[in-house]
Amino acid sequence: MELSKRQEQIIEIVKGNGPITGEHIADRLNLTRATLRPDLAILTMAGYLDARPRVGYFYTGKTGSELLTEKIKKFKVHEFLQVPVVVKDSVSVYDAISTMFLEDVGTLFVVDDNSCLTGVLSRKDLLRASIGQQNLSAVPVHIIMTRMPNIAVCRKDDLLIDAAQKLITRQIDGLPVVKEIDAGLEVVGRVTKTTMTKALVELTIGDHV
Repeated sequence: MELSKRQEQIIEIVKGNGPITGEHIADRLNLTRATLRPDLAILTMAGYLDARPRVGYFYTGKTGSELLTEKIKKFKVHEFLQVPVVVKDSVSVYDAISTMFLEDVGTLFVVDDNSCLTGVLSRKDLLRASIGQQNLSAVPVHIIMTRMPNIAVCRKDDLLIDAAQKLITRQIDGLPVVKEIDAGLEVVGRVTKTTMTKALVELTIGDHV
């Protein structure tokens, strides 16, 4: 989050005089309380300042990088998940390659008739299958896919940082977001390396609330 000059002045005033009321801060800056209110709200929500009723504002002592780290650690998967790209386990390898190309993704999630996860297909899986002389239209994806339980998954309420750690540890491009139903694990979304980049960009430019 990039602070305005006035917000930086407010932090310096509170740092040197806190706890201090909003009225006193406004007086020091020759501003009205109403003019100052949005800046105080932003700084408080961002974590630079804290406020106590009938006491005033005080500086939390946290740097911008510390606040960014804290925010990253609070992000949940459901805040950034994307629509999953799935194929049925009965489709051919040829159709899966076509789907991956058309959807411009690096991972396909294979599901059964109940939309429950049965496997995962990566670019490497499909490339490996296409190198041979076999008829790709006649080979179902369940022959070459990575099967459960050898698949890393995450849930909507998982921390995004934990999902990122799974991507790094497993050296994979994407994770299926699942929820438990009677028939198994229903695929309800996906998070990818691109998701993580998007989260960092939104955090840096202050678009994510």
